[in-house]
Amino acid sequence: MTEKEQKQIFEEWLSQHKAFIFKIVRAYAFTVMDQDDLFQEIIIQTWHSIPTFRKESSVTTWLYRISLNTSIKWTKKERKHYQSETIDGAKHILEETKIGTDGRLTWLYEEICKLDEIDRSITLLMLDGFSYKEMASILGISESNVGVKINRIKKQLISKSKKYDHHGI
Repeated sequence: MTEKEQKQIFEEWLSQHKAFIFKIVRAYAFTVMDQDDLFQEIIIQTWHSIPTFRKESSVTTWLYRISLNTSIKWTKKERKHYQSETIDGAKHILEETKIGTDGRLTWLYEEICKLDEIDRSITLLMLDGFSYKEMASILGISESNVGVKINRIKKQLISKSKKYDHHGI
């Protein structure tokens, strides 16, 4: 593959799929600076992966796998640097994004951010309409495990949403 072909594929993939990449970035990085860093990491990994793409899965599935794996690795690396910082330390950043957005969406992202990496990944994949089979393939777990986890995540979010003040939006 020539560099020109790689660049063309890269630009096409990025223009078609950047929305879900941003969604993943927002779920794994809490500050604007961290979101920029993580987005760049994902883009770099995407660039390097283009020559190894064998078309055994869809481009979307491939990019999801790259984005989620990069995000999980990035999170573990960043956690070492910010071990004392919790999500409460980033709460002001999350609150700043409420301007002009639906409070329920902000609440949902806050709750997704509190999930562990696998549950967070499953939730994002579920919100984007991936099948259990596709999720299992992306995450390297069984379809039945995906189903069990989705059921638990839904119950957890439903329970928390009942305590959320939807009228104070």
